Amino acid sequence: MQLPAWFEIGSFVVLGIILLVDLLLVVKRPHEPSMKEAGLWVAFYVTLALVFAGAMFAFAGPEHGSQFIAGWVTEYSLSIDNLFVFIIIMARFSVPRKYQQEVLMVGIIIALVLRGIFIALGAVVIEQFSWVFYIFGAFLLWTAWKQATDNGEDEEETSENPLIARIRKVVPMSEKFDGGKLRTTVNGKKLFTPMLIVFVTIGMTDLLFAVDSIPAIFGLTQSAFIVFTANIFALMGLRQLYFLLGGLMSRLIYLKHALSVILAFIGVKLVLHAMHVNELPFINGGHHIEWAPEIPTYVSLAVILGTIVVAVVASLLTPAASKSKLDARLEEDSRKSMNKVSGH
Repeated sequence: MQLPAWFEIGSFVVLGIILLVDLLLVVKRPHEPSMKEAGLWVAFYVTLALVFAGAMFAFAGPEHGSQFIAGWVTEYSLSIDNLFVFIIIMARFSVPRKYQQEVLMVGIIIALVLRGIFIALGAVVIEQFSWVFYIFGAFLLWTAWKQATDNGEDEEETSENPLIARIRKVVPMSEKFDGGKLRTTVNGKKLFTPMLIVFVTIGMTDLLFAVDSIPAIFGLTQSAFIVFTANIFALMGLRQLYFLLGGLMSRLIYLKHALSVILAFIGVKLVLHAMHVNELPFINGGHHIEWAPEIPTYVSLAVILGTIVVAVVASLLTPAASKSKLDARLEEDSRKSMNKVSGH
């Protein structure tokens, strides 16, 4: 893919400025956005992504334009899945609604940094070792199976990540939040606030999701530029989407099944691509396997969009979705957090 240097540099400059402005707005005016405000921001970011997709079609051609859309939709869907975890984290640590925007923005920045590192490493590995597609494909198939069979009940409600538990023991920490501050003063003593634990938890969650999402998008395109921009657009507006869909998230009961289907599809696509460019001597004598088909980008795009649409429609039409396991989990986490704060 040959894109003008000014287009690539200009894209990153503009996106960087938008993210910086978004961050400054959160820092200067922490608040819980209204549905209208959140909706306008989400519409702005989605429109911006579609405009960028149009530019990709114009400058790079329909193949790479389609790759960007497929990658963006996939990463956006996986990012929405992040929101389920973020909701639980916010409830478990009783983060004040007014400061949840700040927490989400920090989480997005951490995710961008981690994904940037994974993308850079992935691009280098793919360039040097084509057999890594076998590993990526197998990993995505395993992830899809795990997501489809996970009932969310493996961990005990009272269990805590060992790293988080160790931080609590080693780092002097206050019992309550002090706005959005990481440090506070209690009885003349400088202490960290529980916000530190929230940031660490968000960061660990971002790391886990980056491990899943980067192989997925590399299954749709090998262009590091498309991979990184698709990830940026997927994360932009995620903060506002959190508040816009907060009440609707628990109704999307089939989203995780849709994501497992998408990950399995991309996993199969990666394995077929690995067979098509095979260089492993113990597979077909080190020659590519002619009968292994390459799945076109437009087919991938149709499967991804179709799966998401079916899952969303089915979820919204299912009466049981109005009271899902996530609702019960949130209620329980909120109750335990309130009891902890009140000392009961």
